[in-house]
Amino acid sequence: MKAILKNLGIKGTEEGGGTGSAIRCHGRLLDVVSPINGKRIGRVRLADRKDFESVVQCAVDAFQSWKMMPAPKRGDITRQIGIALREKKEDLGALVSLEVGKIRAEGEGEIQEAIDMADFAVGQSRMLYGLSMHSERPIHRMYEQWHPLGPVGVITAFNFPAAVWSWNALIALVCGDTVIWKPSSKAPLTAIALMKIAQGVLQKNGLPEGILGWVVGDRHEVGEAFINDPRIPLISATGSVAMGRHISQAVSRRLGKTLLELGGNNAVIVTAKADMDLAVRAIVFGAVGTAGQRCTTTRRVIVHEDIYDELTQALMKAYRQIPIGDPLKPATLMGPLIDRKAVQNMQSALSRIKKQGGRILCGGEVLSGKRFSAGTYVTPCLCEAPPDAPIVSEETFAPILYLIRYKTLQEAIRYHNAVPQGLSSAIFTTDMREAELFLSQMGSDCGIANVNVGTSGAEIGGAFGGEKNTGGGRESGSDAWKIYMRRQTCTINWGIELPLAQGIRFEPV
Repeated sequence: MKAILKNLGIKGTEEGGGTGSAIRCHGRLLDVVSPINGKRIGRVRLADRKDFESVVQCAVDAFQSWKMMPAPKRGDITRQIGIALREKKEDLGALVSLEVGKIRAEGEGEIQEAIDMADFAVGQSRMLYGLSMHSERPIHRMYEQWHPLGPVGVITAFNFPAAVWSWNALIALVCGDTVIWKPSSKAPLTAIALMKIAQGVLQKNGLPEGILGWVVGDRHEVGEAFINDPRIPLISATGSVAMGRHISQAVSRRLGKTLLELGGNNAVIVTAKADMDLAVRAIVFGAVGTAGQRCTTTRRVIVHEDIYDELTQALMKAYRQIPIGDPLKPATLMGPLIDRKAVQNMQSALSRIKKQGGRILCGGEVLSGKRFSAGTYVTPCLCEAPPDAPIVSEETFAPILYLIRYKTLQEAIRYHNAVPQGLSSAIFTTDMREAELFLSQMGSDCGIANVNVGTSGAEIGGAFGGEKNTGGGRESGSDAWKIYMRRQTCTINWGIELPLAQGIRFEPV
């Protein structure tokens, strides 16, 4: 652990705010504890309100020069950030594992995602396209263009302490925005390590402080100031539905913009014509990966009654073979939950499902003993559940998977869409008609819909996000860049007449 922290320049106590280099913060000391063993891996001096003000004002000032740099040159900066991340990929991936409990492969995979986003942003920097439109007025030209928006606020959750920042920040950078990051207080060291690497690139290029900043602070002192600050035109936030509602209300009061990635309650429909082996492998990874703590985690499996027993037995066999333990060890496939509160929430959910007509088929135990002394390790749980059980409509951030029977595909889709969340979805079938129905307007109501691919593991090239209580925002690929810019429609009259639109005539008497 010491070697990993040293290689990333992480000291025993780090400052919870920075504008390029760290600033001296004045808040309380926060102990950063690893869910792997319950031991402290570092400390962060939290930012207070004055520290926050310093970070924001520096971002406002830096925006004035950063927005004037040509977009392809801003893209070159993100290219250099990607190279710098590649050089530290192994150590960064290990830090993700230490701080949030992901297995090593997932930790390094998350850093690879940030590297890929840097590559994507390089290309995007040359494709910030506007449209040319024909004017109805003669001797006129009309087109639209996109300008930098301003300082962008990014709020991330613990479960993706690197990737979600990259989805937002690297695209915002090529769009000409400065970025202020408020990472989760459960994973501040990964954020600080990333900032040190990125700041090294900015400094090497002689760029001013404030282009990338960060602030780790208490919700009431810093968080509220962050979302209510009119100098930050866009807040991109990942977290719970309750958090998203609060942020949306605060930002909308000042007529700002929000990009919200909130709860997921993702389902896989497995039809009688599914490739069973493919379905089982996708479901297990989707439900157990990151110990069930992804917004895209598979939480419901809606299974045709003819294959219900077969699929259930296959999943139970797979669940019993999952190695649980230290996520830094290569053989481990599931590490700990983020903290003991998450374990308590899981146990509470299992008690409720029993009261609501469900039953536990396997798993759900809290593990104890020397290897699991942190109290954060559980066995992944399979439950049989009625489709209308209230808890099935909730998102429990833990490895609980609900199995639900169906008779017709229309019934399965109805069960699928009955929850308030709408992030990711999947169907496993070899029948083209079933697949196309699921993807049609009569099918999945989610922002992501897959065929013979699980709910987890979205690629960066597609816009990521969902509908309903998931928030409606889109990050990463496709045209997600547009939210980080402001649109301007331009009309040029290159003649000597002044015709009006819609054929209106207005002549002085």
